Amino acid sequence: MNLDHYDGSAGVLVDTNVWVDCLDEDSRWHGWAVEQLQWCSERSPLHVNLVIYTELLVPRPDSAALDGFLDVYDTLRSPLPWACAGLAAAAFALYRRRGGSRQVTLPDFFIGAHAAVSNLRVLTRDRKPYHSYFPRLAVISP
Repeated sequence: MNLDHYDGSAGVLVDTNVWVDCLDEDSRWHGWAVEQLQWCSERSPLHVNLVIYTELLVPRPDSAALDGFLDVYDTLRSPLPWACAGLAAAAFALYRRRGGSRQVTLPDFFIGAHAAVSNLRVLTRDRKPYHSYFPRLAVISP
């Protein structure tokens, strides 16, 4: 996968944890999440993919309510490009070679790969997995 032209300028892929923090007023990250979503949405398109959308439905499978919430920020529902499969698999294989747990599944790897191949930045409060396995990825985090 050639990422020579990656600069993160096509928008922001918002990680699940930011949406959860935005919805949870008791989260210690609530203020930061709301502020970052507002700031980012005023400057570039926000995106979610099927992985993030599904994770957000786990506690309450109400897609109409979730769509209404995402629409507040004009969030685009972006398909996972087929090109991200190889990049996600390579990152996950590296994770496993470094001793990563068998219990960890692929979602963060698909999110990072999607951002990379679609020229998106990632908004997350957990920089480590993206920085470790997608070092060129532009990440917005505390």
